[in-house]
Amino acid sequence: MGRESPVSLWDLSATEASVGSPLNGDQTCDVAIVGGGFTGLSTALHGAEMGLDCHVLEAEQVGFGGSGRNCGLVNAALWLPPQEVRKKLGPIYGTRFIEAFGNGPSYVFNLIEKHQIKCEVTRSGTVHAAHSPKGFEELRGRHEEWVRLKQPVDLLDKDQISEMIGTDRFFGGLVDLRAGTINPMGYVRGLARAARSAGAKISTQTRVNGLTKDGAVWKLDTDRGTVTAKAVVLGTNAYTDALWPGLNRVFTMIHYFQLATKPLDESAAHILPGRQGLWDTGPIMFNYRRDRFDRLLIGSMGSVIGGKDKGLSHRFARRQIKRLFPSLGDVEFEEAWHGQIAMTPDHLPRVYELDDNLFTPIGYNGRGITTGTIFGKAMAELLTGMDPADLPLPITEVTPARAPRMMAGIFRAAFAANQIWKSL
Repeated sequence: MGRESPVSLWDLSATEASVGSPLNGDQTCDVAIVGGGFTGLSTALHGAEMGLDCHVLEAEQVGFGGSGRNCGLVNAALWLPPQEVRKKLGPIYGTRFIEAFGNGPSYVFNLIEKHQIKCEVTRSGTVHAAHSPKGFEELRGRHEEWVRLKQPVDLLDKDQISEMIGTDRFFGGLVDLRAGTINPMGYVRGLARAARSAGAKISTQTRVNGLTKDGAVWKLDTDRGTVTAKAVVLGTNAYTDALWPGLNRVFTMIHYFQLATKPLDESAAHILPGRQGLWDTGPIMFNYRRDRFDRLLIGSMGSVIGGKDKGLSHRFARRQIKRLFPSLGDVEFEEAWHGQIAMTPDHLPRVYELDDNLFTPIGYNGRGITTGTIFGKAMAELLTGMDPADLPLPITEVTPARAPRMMAGIFRAAFAANQIWKSL
């Protein structure tokens, strides 16, 4: 998929060049990595820097899946408040997880700086905005815990948040100064460039059709040759298919869509002047941000229904912009796209050892940038001798989610209904 059919706006606007070429015949390596997104390329980069011979196999192009379709918000931690994470994971893993993922944005930004990745980075924070008074009370509880943990997170009231974000439609907000925004396709391509410079191989347009164990090694059969590896990491997350039986049933797949306006003039200067990314506390999440080129990006849970110029999602986006920023008037859109999110029943990711030397981190619940980067580093450390007990999460047994296909259908209908309702 190239310029004539872009993955997202980011596919067109990223200045980092696309990396990779099709596999050319049979290969051997230490670690075969399936998936050319944040997880796979972070694994390859860190693994190569640790001396592993890594080979990434991507069915399409680097960033084709959720990585290139991301909103671009580099958020700390999870959707869950930290006290809920600790309750679910216990004092040891809970504390470790909160610390590692709270520092996730800093780690991502340091990688960007180290490898001079061109991805339109901002470090001015992100805003979790209260869609209702009840939402503000929930944010107050999160804020109290982050303050207890001595993290740079501010709680702003309605007047303060209105001044920061350019609309009075929210009831306050939590500003996380650890966070920021990026062009996610630029970031994932930059990871690919850095991984290749460190010695990793990246084969694009190479789909893995079979995965079998042959004694002490793994055989990955593709339509362009076979790769033999001592270990395998599946970095496919929400784009996991039937390559490993049952793995695509451990989460419920939902879509998330975005529309991007054409660059706006000075009439949009009051919208997030600090260029923070914003998402809200609504049960069907809504987000917006203004990118470096003054496009306004707006999105929510669900698929694009229609296109950038007409259809339900187009009407939804125009209606929301008029509601939030009436002074803009009618706007034109440049791109519309959606991606997939892997939602787990408890909203926590998983780490599975599917077989000897076959691992997958999965179920990122919409936090792919930091989660994929951190888990990629963890996979590389695991394959170079780290004690599994030192992972950010314990390795657990594969447990299917409850009726994931039926739940995906229910969510799909609910999200479409939300677009209809908010387009009126």
